[in-house]
Amino acid sequence: MIPFSVLDLSPITEGSDAAQSFRNTLDLAQHAERLGFKRYWLAEHHGMPGIASAATAVLIGHVAGGTSTIRVGAGGIMLPNHSPLVIAEQFGTLESLYPGRIDLGLGRAPGSDQLTARALRRNLASDADEFPQDVAELMDFMSDQPKQKVRAVPGRGLKVPIWILGSSLFGAQLAAMMGLPYAFASHFAPAQMMDAIELYRARFQPSAQLAKPHVMLGFNVFAADTDEEAQILATSMQQAFVNLRSGRPARLPPPKPGYAQQVGPAEQALLRSVLSCTTIGSAATIRKGLQDFVARTGADELMITSQMFDHTARKCSYALTAQAMRD
Repeated sequence: MIPFSVLDLSPITEGSDAAQSFRNTLDLAQHAERLGFKRYWLAEHHGMPGIASAATAVLIGHVAGGTSTIRVGAGGIMLPNHSPLVIAEQFGTLESLYPGRIDLGLGRAPGSDQLTARALRRNLASDADEFPQDVAELMDFMSDQPKQKVRAVPGRGLKVPIWILGSSLFGAQLAAMMGLPYAFASHFAPAQMMDAIELYRARFQPSAQLAKPHVMLGFNVFAADTDEEAQILATSMQQAFVNLRSGRPARLPPPKPGYAQQVGPAEQALLRSVLSCTTIGSAATIRKGLQDFVARTGADELMITSQMFDHTARKCSYALTAQAMRD
């Protein structure tokens, strides 16, 4: 089976706080390392009551310091929010502390609502359309011989693998042109997944970092001892998606049995659309779901996310996933 990795949003659950989320994140990372997951990525989001990973580089350092072999990285850093120099310095620092274990995934969405995005901008002229230039500038800062007079210290000459993240054809085109690995957000925005994969592979140009295309796809897994239990556990994420898309972002709620059948037709259609790259069930069910998804997409790697209210159940889900992907 292909390599498998973890995407963690460090969820803040109802009745809890960010401090507990960070303890859970480190515990899950250590668990994933023992299970043989290849990477543990954290995502930059801002102003979200249910997501604690806003200071992504800081949290990456926390996780890398508490693990020893698993690769730790950003899935991703939303580059329009930052100066490329600052990110080069941050990830140069992380690579210097944990050599050979740091990944840097880059996205061009703000990871927040528009009001929060304005508060985040490094200056009033920041523009997501400048993302390709920002990526090139960041890569130059971390190259052996930067063309710019300003130097990233630490950062220069450090071989931090850079990934392009996306949920549309734009990211696929950029990753192909720059010869970088591509991670598609199919776990919540699957509409253009197959077109993006095809375009990326067709247009890929080899680079110093990567000789051939490499596609990693996000995939939701809710695994438990029985299909029925897994279906219940998945309702926390279903509620969170509906709340977010309805303009009511909140902390991750506890499971609500039968939730998807209790909401209206519009909400049901939303869940079918955004969560189409998902498998829910027992070990046998998720094994088939994973195998079918890989066969359909030809993914080189999977980034598994499992947003569950109960931390112990979430760890169990990843354990069942690891077993299923080895069988």
